[in-house]
Amino acid sequence: MALETIRSEVTGTVFQVLVAPGAQVAADDTLILIESMKMEIPITATCAGTVREVRVTEGDGVADGQDVVIVER
Repeated sequence: MALETIRSEVTGTVFQVLVAPGAQVAADDTLILIESMKMEIPITATCAGTVREVRVTEGDGVADGQDVVIVER
Protein backbone atom coordinates (compact mmCIF):
# COMPACT_ATOMS: atom_id res chain seq x y z
CA MET A 1 0.00 0.00 0.00
CA ALA A 2 1.46 3.31 -1.11
CA LEU A 3 -0.19 6.64 -0.44
CA GLU A 4 -0.03 9.48 -2.94
CA THR A 5 -0.68 13.03 -1.74
CA ILE A 6 -2.44 15.28 -4.25
CA ARG A 7 -1.70 18.98 -3.72
CA SER A 8 -3.30 22.17 -4.95
CA GLU A 9 -1.31 23.86 -7.68
CA VAL A 10 -2.88 27.28 -7.07
CA THR A 11 -4.16 29.52 -4.29
CA GLY A 12 -7.92 29.89 -4.38
CA THR A 13 -11.24 28.59 -3.09
CA VAL A 14 -12.56 25.04 -3.39
CA PHE A 15 -15.43 25.36 -5.87
CA GLN A 16 -16.42 21.69 -6.12
CA VAL A 17 -15.28 18.40 -4.60
CA LEU A 18 -15.91 15.64 -7.16
CA VAL A 19 -14.79 12.58 -5.15
CA ALA A 20 -15.38 11.03 -1.74
CA PRO A 21 -13.40 8.53 0.33
CA GLY A 22 -13.66 5.07 -1.20
CA ALA A 23 -14.00 6.31 -4.77
CA GLN A 24 -11.91 4.60 -7.45
CA VAL A 25 -9.98 7.05 -9.63
CA ALA A 26 -7.79 6.79 -12.71
CA ALA A 27 -4.71 8.87 -13.41
CA ASP A 28 -5.71 12.32 -14.68
CA ASP A 29 -9.29 12.12 -13.30
CA THR A 30 -10.47 15.49 -11.96
CA LEU A 31 -10.84 15.32 -8.18
CA ILE A 32 -11.46 18.92 -7.16
CA LEU A 33 -12.15 22.24 -8.89
CA ILE A 34 -10.46 25.31 -7.45
CA GLU A 35 -11.71 28.79 -8.27
CA SER A 36 -8.82 31.19 -8.71
CA MET A 37 -8.96 34.59 -10.40
CA LYS A 38 -12.47 33.80 -11.74
CA MET A 39 -11.22 30.61 -13.43
CA GLU A 40 -11.93 26.99 -12.51
CA ILE A 41 -8.68 25.05 -12.12
CA PRO A 42 -8.95 21.23 -12.02
CA ILE A 43 -6.88 19.28 -9.51
CA THR A 44 -6.30 15.84 -11.03
CA ALA A 45 -5.19 12.44 -9.79
CA THR A 46 -1.50 11.73 -10.36
CA CYS A 47 -2.10 7.96 -10.22
CA ALA A 48 -4.87 5.37 -10.30
CA GLY A 49 -6.18 4.13 -6.97
CA THR A 50 -8.71 4.57 -4.18
CA VAL A 51 -9.43 7.90 -2.50
CA ARG A 52 -8.57 7.48 1.20
CA GLU A 53 -9.07 11.05 2.41
CA VAL A 54 -10.39 14.37 1.14
CA ARG A 55 -8.85 17.14 3.23
CA VAL A 56 -10.95 20.08 1.97
CA THR A 57 -14.63 20.92 1.58
CA GLU A 58 -16.44 23.23 -0.81
CA GLY A 59 -15.86 26.85 0.13
CA ASP A 60 -12.51 26.25 1.84
CA GLY A 61 -9.59 28.47 0.99
CA VAL A 62 -6.50 26.59 -0.24
CA ALA A 63 -2.88 27.60 -0.70
CA ASP A 64 -0.49 26.58 -3.45
CA GLY A 65 1.05 23.26 -2.40
CA GLN A 66 -1.61 22.41 0.20
CA ASP A 67 -2.59 18.73 0.56
CA VAL A 68 -6.15 18.23 -0.70
CA VAL A 69 -6.62 14.49 -1.41
CA ILE A 70 -4.86 11.26 -0.39
CA VAL A 71 -5.00 8.36 -2.88
CA GLU A 72 -3.94 4.79 -2.12
CA ARG A 73 -2.23 3.15 -5.09
